[in-house]
Amino acid sequence: MFDFENFLKQIAQMDVSDIHLRVNEIPVVRKNGEIIKTNIPPLSRTDIDMIVDIVFPPDKKGQLDGISDFDFLYEVPYVARFRVNYAKSKQEPMLVFRIVPYEIPTFKDKNLPNVLQSLCEQQSGLVLITGPTGCGKSTTLASMLGYINKNFAKHIITLEDPIEFLHKNDKSIFSQRQINSDTDDYPKALKYALRQDPDIILIGEIRDRETARNALSAAETGHLVFSTLHTTDTVQTINRIVNLFEPHEREQVREQLSDILRATISQKLLKTVSNNSRVPAFEILIVTPTIKDYIKKDNLEDIYTLIKEGKYSDMITFNMYLYSLVKNNQISKKTTHEASENDTELLQMFKGTYHHTKRNY
Repeated sequence: MFDFENFLKQIAQMDVSDIHLRVNEIPVVRKNGEIIKTNIPPLSRTDIDMIVDIVFPPDKKGQLDGISDFDFLYEVPYVARFRVNYAKSKQEPMLVFRIVPYEIPTFKDKNLPNVLQSLCEQQSGLVLITGPTGCGKSTTLASMLGYINKNFAKHIITLEDPIEFLHKNDKSIFSQRQINSDTDDYPKALKYALRQDPDIILIGEIRDRETARNALSAAETGHLVFSTLHTTDTVQTINRIVNLFEPHEREQVREQLSDILRATISQKLLKTVSNNSRVPAFEILIVTPTIKDYIKKDNLEDIYTLIKEGKYSDMITFNMYLYSLVKNNQISKKTTHEASENDTELLQMFKGTYHHTKRNY
């Protein structure tokens, strides 16, 4: 019989991010962004059923036959927490485990730029962290809340599906609420969060119009709101929020966003030169008076120009950040070309024919 818990304990010590378990397949893991096969024999349907029986929430086991997709948390005490996705492939169950460490990472641990620290010091508004699945959005937000917790006396409410990082009260106090367990859904949780005396609200993800509407309202009424979106750059993030709404609502939403949006931060995780870890790369948009005006007027393309010109010290494009990482010997030029959305511009930077303000991040 597959020794599942011992397997998790070993994997949690190997700097692995994800574990994939499927019927009649070798267990595989993701490390530094790459899928790696283990030396464990293929798992049988009996093995998978045994694992499901161990990890599945007791109150959901009776509904297992009717569940096709489900997210939940599983914990091995003193080892790690695991965000688990249960799904089916070819009518067979499969499980994907995302490892969530107990320790809250610091800015230094994760090579985060200093501008994120200043965003943590905002009193109100909306801050969005974006990027593809697995790029480290949850870790970045955990670091930001960890910084606030160590430095400020705030009441922080987190609304997550499921709860990932566990925060212990320091200077701040936390109310961590899990969707479908502590509350029904994001819109209802947000509605009632405003009556729970919060200073800061973390929304795990803005998935729909109602959640977006409530997030905007929370930021508009004097709270600092953090959330995530699956977008690939800072300006696209603004479009995504606006386009969640009906056409007749969008002008008003742009007006709201221009007033309450503080920043959008897009990120990717890239292999380091040593190839044994990953480092984040960022595109950072800070909402200045000029950008506020551009959002109102829907002149989003002009925002790219402002970021590229580097007139504002806290803003940077992905290409500028990639250039900085190469100059600091953190990533290779090959890695930057694989990650860049505008390779021609990046080549100009390395040749010295592209003029921009050079800064260290």
